[in-house]
Amino acid sequence: MDMFVDMETLVRLLLASVLGALIGFEREVHGRPAGFRTHLLVSLGSCLFVIVSIDLFRMYGNFGGTGPVGVDPGRIAAQVVTGIGFLGAGAIIRDKASIRGLTTAACLWIAAAIGLSCGAGRFGAAIVVTLLAVLSLLLLKKVENLIRKDTYLSARVWSSDLAGQQERLEKCIEECQATVVSFSIEKDLENDTTILDFFIMHKTNILIGDLTDRIALVPGVRRVRVG
Repeated sequence: MDMFVDMETLVRLLLASVLGALIGFEREVHGRPAGFRTHLLVSLGSCLFVIVSIDLFRMYGNFGGTGPVGVDPGRIAAQVVTGIGFLGAGAIIRDKASIRGLTTAACLWIAAAIGLSCGAGRFGAAIVVTLLAVLSLLLLKKVENLIRKDTYLSARVWSSDLAGQQERLEKCIEECQATVVSFSIEKDLENDTTILDFFIMHKTNILIGDLTDRIALVPGVRRVRVG
């Protein structure tokens, strides 16, 4: 058994590390939970899994034609795809009405695929995918900022128990060019307080501070929380 790493294996491991690190660098700059080191290690580990799979196939496969080959080199690689899903799930964070970390999870998935490609010797495909991934992360973010898209937030209002208060608040929200998607109400009988929860859809150009100030001016409102 070879106790040292041959040049071809070394190139595969190094290239997987560099390409994975390139994607991780962009995530690191933007302060994401999985950054430079995480993407490098994911790509490097995936590469090693494929190398080991191929070596096992060569060492224990039955190539004499007397029976089935007996070793499937794709099994370990397939488990990498499954396992990386759990790692990606850990990068996804639910923050009130929004979800963050989906792009980072996708980057981890891409880093694993790049590592698998390097392990299989598909250097050209790995380099092309890395370039496309890095360019999309750097350039498409600017394009997304130019698009007026719907976003969502929640608003909780503590108010005096006044007749027609819900309608007044909804009208105030609509005047801010936002739309109430769903609504719930809770009454505190001891303190004579009504708690109204709004789930709001709005455009990205709306200022949360302006919406909060407008709601606070509605008669009977005691407290407002928007976010």
